[in-house]
Amino acid sequence: MMGRHQRSRSASASSTATRSDTTELDFAAADLDCPFGSVDALGPVELRETAYEIFFMSCRSSGAAPSRGSGGGAAEGEVSSPMAGAGARGGAGGSVMGGRVKKALGLRPRRLSPGAQPMMARTLSQTSAPGSPGRTRRPMTSAEIMRQQMRVTDQSDARLRRTLMRTVVGQVGRRPETIVLPLELLRQLKPAEFADAEEYHQWQFRQVKLLEAGLILHPSLPLDRLHSAVLRFREVMRATEIRAIDTGKNSEVMRALTSAVHALSWRSGTAGAAVEACHWADGYPLNVLLYCSLLQTIFDLRESTVVLDEVDELLELIKKTWPTLGINRAVHNACFAWVFFRQYVVTGQAEPDLAAAALAVLVDVAADAPQGSRDPVYARVLLSALGGMQEWSEKRLLDYHDNYGKCIGGAATEGMEILLSLALAAGKIIADREGTGDGNFAGDRVDYYIRCSMKSAFTKILENGLGETDSVIIDRDNDPASVLMQLASDTEQLAMFERRNFSPVLRRWHPAPVAVAAVTLHGCFGVVLRQYLAKVAVLTEELVRVLHSGSRLEKALAQMTAEDAADCDDGRAKAVVGDMEPFEVESVVMGLLKAWMDDKLGLATDCLLRARDTESWIPKSKEEPFAGSGMELMKLARFTLEEFSEIPASAKEEAVHDLVDGLEAIFQDYISFVASCGSKHSYLPPLPPLTRCNQDSGFFRLWKKAALPTCHAPEGSPRGGGSHHIPRPSISRGTQRLYVRLNTLHYVLSHVQALDASLGSSSAHFDRTRAAAASSISAVAEVAAHRLIFLDSRHSLYQGLYARGVGDARIRPALRLLKQNLSFLVSVLADRAQPVAVREVMRASFEAFLMVLLAGGNERSFARADHAAVEEDFRSLKRAFCTCGEGLVPEDVVTREAGTAEAVVDLMARSTECLIDAFSVAACEAAACGEGENGGGTTPLPPTTRKWEPTDPNTILRVLCHRDDEAANQFLKRTFQLARRR
Repeated sequence: MMGRHQRSRSASASSTATRSDTTELDFAAADLDCPFGSVDALGPVELRETAYEIFFMSCRSSGAAPSRGSGGGAAEGEVSSPMAGAGARGGAGGSVMGGRVKKALGLRPRRLSPGAQPMMARTLSQTSAPGSPGRTRRPMTSAEIMRQQMRVTDQSDARLRRTLMRTVVGQVGRRPETIVLPLELLRQLKPAEFADAEEYHQWQFRQVKLLEAGLILHPSLPLDRLHSAVLRFREVMRATEIRAIDTGKNSEVMRALTSAVHALSWRSGTAGAAVEACHWADGYPLNVLLYCSLLQTIFDLRESTVVLDEVDELLELIKKTWPTLGINRAVHNACFAWVFFRQYVVTGQAEPDLAAAALAVLVDVAADAPQGSRDPVYARVLLSALGGMQEWSEKRLLDYHDNYGKCIGGAATEGMEILLSLALAAGKIIADREGTGDGNFAGDRVDYYIRCSMKSAFTKILENGLGETDSVIIDRDNDPASVLMQLASDTEQLAMFERRNFSPVLRRWHPAPVAVAAVTLHGCFGVVLRQYLAKVAVLTEELVRVLHSGSRLEKALAQMTAEDAADCDDGRAKAVVGDMEPFEVESVVMGLLKAWMDDKLGLATDCLLRARDTESWIPKSKEEPFAGSGMELMKLARFTLEEFSEIPASAKEEAVHDLVDGLEAIFQDYISFVASCGSKHSYLPPLPPLTRCNQDSGFFRLWKKAALPTCHAPEGSPRGGGSHHIPRPSISRGTQRLYVRLNTLHYVLSHVQALDASLGSSSAHFDRTRAAAASSISAVAEVAAHRLIFLDSRHSLYQGLYARGVGDARIRPALRLLKQNLSFLVSVLADRAQPVAVREVMRASFEAFLMVLLAGGNERSFARADHAAVEEDFRSLKRAFCTCGEGLVPEDVVTREAGTAEAVVDLMARSTECLIDAFSVAACEAAACGEGENGGGTTPLPPTTRKWEPTDPNTILRVLCHRDDEAANQFLKRTFQLARRR
């Protein structure tokens, strides 16, 4: 039943159609041109009216027949409706034949929308003017449907009916194709049947133009344009163009026109051959344009994506025009495929079934193509129709990213798949006909579509990056490096988008669409990259980033290509992988790498030279207590190695040693520069000459004690200050700068270790730099400690401790100052530098303490009873370092370093006789080791080595020199003739 058809739509049932072409679907909007060309003298409306006239003539009955209705005869003066007895359908039922064509074309039925009726179910009264007398309600015929589909007015239809009635009178049995319809219309229709003379003139001139198109401009048989009949026709046409001609029986002009038309239409293509047919509308492309106008009527005017349910009947009627138009089944199939394709396109590709119908018809076209190879007209129709379908489809497929990428998925992907099917089906028929369809035609074309679309999409991305209005790169000032890096990222995203969205569709025709897309993008980016590299003169940071981006893109695309080819057994897919030529930037990079290394090493050398001229050893900040030159050098080295590691060059391993050697030479020079701060001997005071203590009288000792105040050794005044003075830290600017050097050395050492790790090699680099830094750290820490103790703190320790008596110049004031100095030192040193610095201060302090005991000069003398106080002071000194910071110097280290000093202090507890015996034993042992005696009769003084040890004869001798008793005085006088202190 018609009501069950899901796609059924009846044609529009307006009572009057219009000649206006406003209801025509817009070809321009779809960018779709008619592939068959055009007839300049006739527009679409005129072609449609002519097509209906030919249709009506071809479908007329051989004689008058009663029209469908209540049993009355035909209206007076009208020819009966074609197919009057077969076209009508009663009630709302469906057509007996309805659905045969739609089923064959895959057009599924559709339910009617509410209130809609099938065309054949509508009655004639619904399409007639209100109040028409004498007309009963009856279903519409197929011819009436055709009239409405072709938008022919009732007035034009009535004129046509009357004309044909007059024409067939006395011509029963005459075939329609033997009638030159425009000539008959000119004979029969008079000015009285038109609204005014102007309308009649325009109608008359249209008929003449139609004759010109069919007989002269587009004849089916070759024609000599200087034929006498052509010349006579031209004269009549010029007259008709000026004014309407007289078409009466006695009109000379009409007789001339009739003569010329018959001479041109009834002729043979071969001289002397018998004339068998009348040719006036079967020339290409006029016949195809008229026929396509008829085929277009199968689409519902109201809903242009729907094929009428009455399509079977309509096509049977349209088939009757074949003899007049020179159409055969092969030409019909080609035109039918084009009509479906055209309707699919101009309706916005909204109905996939229309495209499916075109594909179904193309199956028949493919079967017809080899058989029609000898028919030149069919060849032109076939190539024009299929070429138009292929050209329009491929225009979108060659840039499917732009046409379908913005709304990917669903209908968009389906639309792309439909166009692929249409383009490949049409193209395959053309290729087979031309003998080029061998091999994998579909795969080759899809390969071409992929490559073209990927190149187009890549070009758009590149143009956007170079500053187009919709650029994806913002505020980059057209920096080529930035553009290329963004381009690499966008290219990778484009490849992923292609693989995710388009490749599943394309895989139906191509074995490896992802590989083709990836190889194409790889080649596109390679062209741009090589152009950029050709303009680069030095390996800059920007170039390093560009190469890194390009390498990452190449790896991603290569992986996509390999994965896609691995899943395919087709040898063609394997060949695609070989099309990916590596960027091969290494050859360019290696040429630039040496220049880049020289440039970077030159910057580091400049930094070193600048440091030698300008470095003031002022820390950058409390948080970064390092020299600015060291920070700058390490930052430069870090950036250099980071850039070097990002260079995608396989041969860069050969250059890493050269780069490391160059950097290491600069590091060593800088370390030597930092460590060039003198030596500890610059701050050690000279040793006073050895003398023996004076045995002062009790009165002299009391006077000296009263005359000279006790020395508390305040900073800056060895003799000033009171007993309640709290000393401040005495670290001088020079010493602070030494600690900045020490911080800088530790900074360099730690960063060199990090640089070594960043190279990612199993073998260690910068070994010489680490060794030089470690040695320089100890040397600078030692110099700084001796400067602090022997220069900055000399008044409180070396010059003030035990001066003029142990009891009056104990170590407590010096310890307070030492602790403040240590606290200040810890605050200015970096964490890693604190332990070694404090340890060296401890060693310098122990050395200063021993020098006070052994080389304190004339102001110091010690009795055996002073040992307890000295020992207690030394324990306090040790404790100061054990408690400094949070274990900066471990207690076992303090104990080990203090061992020698404690042993020397223990000598002070011995008696003078014991010391003399110990000295004699030590001196003899020294003599036995090669120290010969003096031939002058006096015992030589043991040499001073400054290595104070309890078994050293010079150390024991100095203890005796500072021993304030008579026994020591006599021994020194007798043995060495030492002078008495003054």
